[in-house]
Amino acid sequence: MAKAKRPVFVPIVTGFPFVKEVLIEFDWYPGFAKAQAQKCVVSLHRYASQNGISPVLEISSKSMQPFGVSLSAFNLMLSAKDHQQMSVECAFQGSKVFEKGGPYQDLYSVSSREAKTDTRLRNSGDVVAFRFFGESFPTRPMTAFYDWLYITALWQNPKSAEKLLTFKGFSDIAFNPKKSINCQARSAALYVALHRHGAIQCVVEDKEYYISLITGKKPQVVPVAETTRQLELL
Repeated sequence: MAKAKRPVFVPIVTGFPFVKEVLIEFDWYPGFAKAQAQKCVVSLHRYASQNGISPVLEISSKSMQPFGVSLSAFNLMLSAKDHQQMSVECAFQGSKVFEKGGPYQDLYSVSSREAKTDTRLRNSGDVVAFRFFGESFPTRPMTAFYDWLYITALWQNPKSAEKLLTFKGFSDIAFNPKKSINCQARSAALYVALHRHGAIQCVVEDKEYYISLITGKKPQVVPVAETTRQLELL
C-alpha cells in the first residue's frame, strides 16, 4: 500500500500562532475518482485519530459529510459591503492586484470555477496586493487575506460556524503544502481558535487588529468590544 502525508490543522485556543499543522502519514488510494479520494480521507482521519486528533472534518468537495462540502471555498458564501453575494473563492480571485492589472472584480459575479480558471490570473504578473471593496490587504502573511475572507464568511453564517466548533481538526485531502499556500481547512481551524480566544468579532471588523494578532504583535488579551458582547449573551 502506497503512503502519503497530508496536514491536519488543529486550532490552538490558547493564542498565537493559533493553528498547529500536524503532518499525518496515511494509506494512499490512487486515482481521480471521488470514491478514491474519499478512501484517502477515511485513512487520513483514522491515522489522525491514532494521533489523538478526533473528530476531524474534511472540508472539500470530496468530503463525505454535506457540511464539509458546504464549507468548501467554492461553496461558502459571503456578503460584501454592498450586500453582493459571492463565494469565498470568487472574492479571493477577484480581489487580486497584479503587477500588470487587476483587481478583476467581474470575477465576483461568476462561478467559483470560472473565477479560479480565468486566464487573466495567470497572465498579469505577480500578485502585489489585495483590494476588497475599498479595503487593501498586504500579501504578507501569505495566507492572511484568504483566511480573513473565510473567517468573515463563517461569521456571517453563524449556524455553520457554531457546528464547526465541535471538531478538533480539519483536513483538505486535495491540499498539498508543497504545491499550494492557502487552505480552507487551515482557515477553518483559525476561525475556531480565534472564536475560542474571544477575538473573532474584532478580527472581522478591524483589519489592523487581525493582522497584528495573527503575526503575534498583539497582546493575547480579549478585546473589550468582544468581552462586552459575550457578557450581553450570558
